[in-house]
Amino acid sequence: MTNDPFLPGPAIRIAGRAGGVLSGLSFAAKDLFDVAGHPTGGGNPDWAAHYPVPDRHAWAVQALLDAGAELVGKTVTDEVSLGILGENAFDGTPLNPAAPGHVPGGSSSGSASAVAQGLCDIALGTDTGGSVRVPSSFCGLYGIRPTHGRLDLTGMLPQAPSSDTTGWFARDAGTFARASEVLLQEAIPDALPKRLIIATDAFGFAEANTAAALQPLLDRLKTLVPEWREDILAHGGLTAWARAQRTLQPVEAWETFRPWVETHNPRMAFSVARGLVLGAATPEAERGWAAMVRQEARGRLRHLLPPGTILAMPTTPFPAPKAGLPLPALGPIRDAILGLCAHGGLAGHPQISIPGSLADGRPVGLSLLAARGADALLVRTALALETR
Repeated sequence: MTNDPFLPGPAIRIAGRAGGVLSGLSFAAKDLFDVAGHPTGGGNPDWAAHYPVPDRHAWAVQALLDAGAELVGKTVTDEVSLGILGENAFDGTPLNPAAPGHVPGGSSSGSASAVAQGLCDIALGTDTGGSVRVPSSFCGLYGIRPTHGRLDLTGMLPQAPSSDTTGWFARDAGTFARASEVLLQEAIPDALPKRLIIATDAFGFAEANTAAALQPLLDRLKTLVPEWREDILAHGGLTAWARAQRTLQPVEAWETFRPWVETHNPRMAFSVARGLVLGAATPEAERGWAAMVRQEARGRLRHLLPPGTILAMPTTPFPAPKAGLPLPALGPIRDAILGLCAHGGLAGHPQISIPGSLADGRPVGLSLLAARGADALLVRTALALETR
């Protein structure tokens, strides 16, 4: 394990525009985002060797620089973002300062670690299957997966385009809101949600200590809205949604990385290579079933989340697992995490993770979802929860 969330090599520092709304703040970028003049490594040394050095910044990097924030480095990521725990066979595992000896969560592991360690104020990550939401929960941070398709992903290394998003982290709700206004290109509203749904199946899926740890924050949330009720997120079952995302995402990842793999035969960790092989071998019938489940998930969330309604659920089913577990132990952990994350890639609704409390001494996050395009409403709710 390495404490350093930043990539090895010469330090990268790029000043933001003077007088911008984020002047005085610093940010880091996951090594999936292009920074002009510096390689985009994607967490794999063979990718870095074959990916051309970019001559312009990724859209998200440029947006933060234009707003006045200073870029202070690029951060470690799981290999080509194909991971959820934050362990990289080449670059190591960044420190989780909120739970030393435990994983930070991935694949935006270095970005979450850098913010949690206080090495920067904001950090850019990506979220395909949970890669901002999970490290937010494990490290005790604010994090967002925006509405799918809302942000410009130019200069961001893709994995599974039908699920890929840019996201970001911050330690406090105020800084999180300032960054969100810049990247969402929208002011945070004054109005709060009118209705709250508590996803009982998601809370039931989480471990009992995690659900109990989130209850005080959930009780505070209830006081912010005029009405609340309990309902089920996935009538077909959270595990069916997870299976569908576990089918679709590797298929797209294989399509994304197939030319590189077939041309360069790169070095990869076993778990990463296995995921790509499974994607390549997925039968057409299984893909068709998964596509229908995706359609079902999208319809369900449209029904549950009309304008003005938010849904609350645990971000992860448990706090951060120990680092360095053997491979056979990792499969069930990843599967359980995806049970509470699959809806993001399937339906594309905005979701934020709010620092909740501690379960067994480690952070767990409470997630809020809203209608597509209602990202700013979630940020407003996070602000209200922190200030009350």
